[in-house]
Amino acid sequence: MELSVFNELRKLVYKQSGIALSEKKLVLMKARINKRLRTLGISSYRKYLEILKADKSENEMMNFLDVISTNTTSFFREQLHFEIFSEFLKEALRHGQKRFRVWCAAASSGEEPYTLAMTIEEAINSWAGPRPDFRILATDISMRMLLKAREGIYTSETAKHIPLKLLERYFEKFEDKGKTNYKALHDIRKLILFKRLNLAEAPYPMKGPMDIIFCRNVMIYFDKPMRKKVLTEAYRLLKHGGLLMVGHAESLAGSGAGFKSLRPSVYVKD
Repeated sequence: MELSVFNELRKLVYKQSGIALSEKKLVLMKARINKRLRTLGISSYRKYLEILKADKSENEMMNFLDVISTNTTSFFREQLHFEIFSEFLKEALRHGQKRFRVWCAAASSGEEPYTLAMTIEEAINSWAGPRPDFRILATDISMRMLLKAREGIYTSETAKHIPLKLLERYFEKFEDKGKTNYKALHDIRKLILFKRLNLAEAPYPMKGPMDIIFCRNVMIYFDKPMRKKVLTEAYRLLKHGGLLMVGHAESLAGSGAGFKSLRPSVYVKD
């Protein structure tokens, strides 16, 4: 891949998604774009760049962003966040809150929103009062990942991170071509609305207020202006006293976003 083509593609990625790719990502870019070149039956990176620039439907641009974006995730990843989330819910229930809105800003293939849904259901099961109104908005830039998330089917390898009692309670086990899979049951699926959202395109269409926002391991791919844009919107959408969870490798220090740190990677809107 010519350096000039790589730089043009980097600019497109940033403009369309806010993801800032360094000059060291040329090999990664080639490896991921090769999937699209094979699908389209072309062999030139420059030709692919021309296709992207001429793509008025933006269908190929979405395919491009799908292969470029990173989708590392797992059930109960950084488990402490879900323990904090559970206590937050139980405390709010004790104070009489009846309506909860949660936003998972990087849903990927669904492991995080389904973990949130299981955490909610477990909190409700320990609650003696009437069932509250819970909704999870799960967004991602990748339509490919959202389709997988909506399907809610996971291999036994992926599902191994789910505690056994929760796996048995919220997933249906089935065999397919000699392999064990698990499908999310209606009890947790009904809580989640999956939608495509590009975090680079602010303001976001949601009005809020949200009780809690999970925006984890996303901002590490953004530069400072893009991080500020995301945090400004998160602050707008959160209710006062609402929580923002970010990845353990991420920090809001120096962002000027107005959040107060409760502990590393956990913030509150005062």
